[in-house]
Amino acid sequence: MNLQLIKTDLLPQYLAEVGNLNDKFNTLKDAEISTDTFSFYTSVASVFSSKIEGEDIELDSYIKHKGMGMAFQPDYTRKIDDLYNAYLFAQNNTLNKKNIAQAHTFLGKNIVATNHQGKLRTNNMYVATDDGRIEYVAISPFELKTEMEKFYADLDILVKQKLTTEEVFYFAAYIHLVFVKIHPWNDGNGRTARLLEKWFIAQHLRANAWFLQSEKNYYLHHQLYYTNLRKLGIEYDQLDYNQALPFLLMLPNAFKLTVEN
Repeated sequence: MNLQLIKTDLLPQYLAEVGNLNDKFNTLKDAEISTDTFSFYTSVASVFSSKIEGEDIELDSYIKHKGMGMAFQPDYTRKIDDLYNAYLFAQNNTLNKKNIAQAHTFLGKNIVATNHQGKLRTNNMYVATDDGRIEYVAISPFELKTEMEKFYADLDILVKQKLTTEEVFYFAAYIHLVFVKIHPWNDGNGRTARLLEKWFIAQHLRANAWFLQSEKNYYLHHQLYYTNLRKLGIEYDQLDYNQALPFLLMLPNAFKLTVEN
C-alpha cells in the first residue's frame, strides 16, 4: 500500500498485542431498547463523544429525549442531536471525502458558523489547556489542503483494501489519530475523528460496528485518551507516530465495555 500519512510500522506489534478481534466483533448486537426510529447505541456514541468535548449531557436524559420524546431545554440536547444525525448519515453513506464534509455539516450545525461547516479552516489552530497553556499546534492553514488530500488519498486506498478484522481496527484508530492531529475544521474535529473511526470499521466489516461503545470507552478513560494523544508531540511538523501504539490499542478495549454492559 502506497500510504502517505497512515503508516504500517506499528502493525506487527499491534497484531501481537490485540490477538483475535474477529470473535469479539461477532458478539456485537443491537440493544433491545432500539426501535425503527431510535438507536440506543447511536445515542451512546453521540452522548459520550460530546461529553469528551465538555458537553453537559447525561445518557439517561438523552434516552428519555430521543427514545421517549421527553422535552428538555433545546440547548441541552441540540448539539447531541446534531451528532446523532451525523451518525445516521454515516450509517447510510459511503466513507469518502464528500460525505465526511457532509457529516461535518450535520455535527457542526450548532458548533461552527454555516460558512465553516464542512470547510477546511483558514486560520491557525492551537489546542490550549484550561489554564491557557498551548499543548498542541496543528498544521498551518497554508499546508492544510495538501495534507488533507494526502489523508483522503490514504483513506481511499484503505477503504478499498482487503483487510482482516484486526487490521481494520488498527487502521480505524490510525485514521482517528491522524485526522485529529491535522485538525482540519474550526471545531468538531474530535467528534468527526471518532465518527470516522467507527465509519471505517462499518465500511469494512458490517453494520454491527455501530454497536461498539468506542466513544464511551474513550470518555471513561479520557485522561488516558488525551495523554496518549500528547505522546506524539506538541507541533504537527514534529509529530512522532512511533509513539502512537498506546493510542491505537485503546480502541479494542471497547469490547470489554460492550461485554460488561
